[in-house]
Amino acid sequence: MSEQTIALVTGANKGIGYEIAAGLGAFGWRVGVGARDRERRETAVAKLRAAGVDAFGVPLDVTDDASVAGAARLIEESAGRLDVLVNNAGITGDGAQAPTSVDLATVRAAVETNVLGVIRVTNALLPLLRRSASPRIVNMSSGVGSLTRQTTPGGETGPISAAYTPSKTFLNAVTVQYAKELRDTGILINAACPGYCATDLNGFRGVRTPEQGAAIAIRLSTLPDDGPTGGFFDDEGVVPW
Repeated sequence: MSEQTIALVTGANKGIGYEIAAGLGAFGWRVGVGARDRERRETAVAKLRAAGVDAFGVPLDVTDDASVAGAARLIEESAGRLDVLVNNAGITGDGAQAPTSVDLATVRAAVETNVLGVIRVTNALLPLLRRSASPRIVNMSSGVGSLTRQTTPGGETGPISAAYTPSKTFLNAVTVQYAKELRDTGILINAACPGYCATDLNGFRGVRTPEQGAAIAIRLSTLPDDGPTGGFFDDEGVVPW
């Protein structure tokens, strides 16, 4: 009898993160629901369990060293290893983001969550991922982080942004560096673009559902051992850097 696959999804109490957790749980996996807010986390876990998912709550603030260390200890004690990590938690940053007038605190906040949070969580959980036979890491990025799309005349990449958009470009670059370092370890790490989904991150203005947005993360979480690493993908295939 094969071992149950263990996954952790950050920011999984709602939106795309919740749908990723639900999709992975549908495979019979045990899924950690990482979230800061205790009430929302417990509500999400209860809803997932009611749908038949083997879900468990993981108190997790990706911007806090102690919180991330605690999450790693919880998974160590409850599962002993981690097979799949989906770094989904993210923020857009508050207020206007025109580069000539942006508040630097807005930029710092976006980078702290969207980039440093990913590094913090990934590094804390790498020892557990190394115990997996087929470890996978998925970093939830965005098509707006593509410099190719940003610089293509007529390209649709959203409003001018000095915080959120560059934070996703930064995340893409970090993903490539992880892939280079981990290339011979069996750990596959890729960036995923969910598309413009209707979530509270954008005031529910998106044109795709969170479930549709979760599909690419689920696909990258289940890559075969000879699958790609260091790539950027959406539902249609490779996204240009």
